[in-house]
Amino acid sequence: MSDLPASFDPATADPKAFRDALGRFVTGVTVVTCATPDGPLGITANSFASLSLDPPLVLWSPAKGSQRYPFFVAAEYFAIHVLGREQSALCRDFARSGDAFDEVPWQEGPHRVPLLEGCLSRFLCKRVADHDGGDHSIVVGEVLQVDTHPGEPLLFRGGGFGAFTPDP
Repeated sequence: MSDLPASFDPATADPKAFRDALGRFVTGVTVVTCATPDGPLGITANSFASLSLDPPLVLWSPAKGSQRYPFFVAAEYFAIHVLGREQSALCRDFARSGDAFDEVPWQEGPHRVPLLEGCLSRFLCKRVADHDGGDHSIVVGEVLQVDTHPGEPLLFRGGGFGAFTPDP
């Protein structure tokens, strides 16, 4: 990660400086999947967040510039898979290609949504809203089903992967 100026206007500065500043925030990593007329589709995303407990809502933000974008904003149902520490290769596979399903066991779930196996948490969702978010959209999903498994999360910061180490 580069050294950043102490203060800058992100609208006029080099976009890399803004991206580097955002990269100082540690996030988890997910793969979002949906069904398309041509088969299952997936995409890596770290723009995932909980939104509401009642009703159970989550959100994620696909980039409008992605070739996969039209499929995800059109999908009525989708699944968000929280990746475990050992799944960095899977993260990279779905970042490169939306059809990396040969790299992980999966099954077709309700509403034809592809469900990846071995993730820490999996949220099967119905899209209830989407909002403009600049060069991204904000997709809100009502969570219909949750599956969880034990393990450590895969974390992302500044272009690299890592793990969580709790304070003693």
